[in-house]
Amino acid sequence: MFRVHDDPFRRAQWAIAALFSSLGFQYATWAARLPAIKTHLDLTAAEVGLLLMATGIGAAASFPLVAVLMRRLGSRRLALVSALGLALLLLVLAEAPNYPVALLIMAVDGALVACLNVAMNAQGAELEVKYERNAMSKLHATFSGGSLAAALLASGMNTVTSTVIVHFGVAAVLLLLLAGYARPGLLAQERPAEEKADTAETADAPEKKTRAKWTLPAAMTLWMGAAMAFGTVTEGAMNDWSAIYLKDVAKASAQLAPLGIAVVSGMMVLARLFADGWRSRWGDARIVRTGSALAGVGLALALLTGGVVPALIGFACVGLGIAAVTPCVYVAAASQGSDALTLVATMGTVGLLAGPPVIGFIANGSGLVWGMGAVAASAIVVSLCSTQISWPTPHQVADADPLDDPLAA
Repeated sequence: MFRVHDDPFRRAQWAIAALFSSLGFQYATWAARLPAIKTHLDLTAAEVGLLLMATGIGAAASFPLVAVLMRRLGSRRLALVSALGLALLLLVLAEAPNYPVALLIMAVDGALVACLNVAMNAQGAELEVKYERNAMSKLHATFSGGSLAAALLASGMNTVTSTVIVHFGVAAVLLLLLAGYARPGLLAQERPAEEKADTAETADAPEKKTRAKWTLPAAMTLWMGAAMAFGTVTEGAMNDWSAIYLKDVAKASAQLAPLGIAVVSGMMVLARLFADGWRSRWGDARIVRTGSALAGVGLALALLTGGVVPALIGFACVGLGIAAVTPCVYVAAASQGSDALTLVATMGTVGLLAGPPVIGFIANGSGLVWGMGAVAASAIVVSLCSTQISWPTPHQVADADPLDDPLAA
């Protein structure tokens, strides 16, 4: 009988999945209690928007730090340290005494999210390379699973107590347990990159200085960063604005409005469970190009048509089409080195955290239809960016493990 602990690939896959789940869980935990935080700190809607924006600013500003930490610590240690920090930060946020402190906490949260995002995706990319199996899409599916689990916990905790610190305390314990579970199975680097550089031949000191000097990112890295940023803008904005669009624009009932998030999230999880097999069959380039075009065109047609049913169909197109974008871009970025992965992951974090407030600003000035139109345009931009990226060709993409492929006979 198959057992996870008998298979090194499975053991590492589950450990890395625990990291992805913890990031989704932590993000959704504090997001679910924003109304309570708003009341506690007596914030206006604009101040809540700036609070959300602070996470994106923290992620963007942390790029140089994340690059250095990746080289010094390696992905395994950086992932564990940042996961621990995110767990403890929930407790600090629950006790934030005023708005300026809350802004600082959320900026730190954005930086830690950037650290964990880079480190766990580096682990996922290394898993694919080491065992020659596609795994990244399923790992990203567990991020969505962690968000769902956090939403369910928040709902349950609200029935027991309205105290945020109790809820966040329970969530922090669960996050620490996930980190403890992940620790033994994570892939260990032979040595962090900076440590290797220190052992290079001393006779090559001038050359070593040249290698260590910071250089501008390659053009293809910038294209990957743009694809990642606009892809996560699409993903994040749909999660935050789909229910509001259904209620305020499509005039859906209170019972139907939450289905927007359910449709997007459900299709994303389903697509990510199958996407590793699709990557083996058709290659990452076609998956990203076709999927993001489907997301943009499907949502645009839904907005032009109007109504609840077209909106739900358009939302389903977004969930299905955008699901595999981030896993594929992360794999492509990792093949260019840790600095490229760090930049691309940071841009993805910024897009995910800053995208929804930006869409809110557009909606506030021109209406939510135009705001959602910007989401559709973001998906189209991803498709255009994908044409400039050097993707693995189908024969270079590792074959999916039959046990990992839901379509396998």
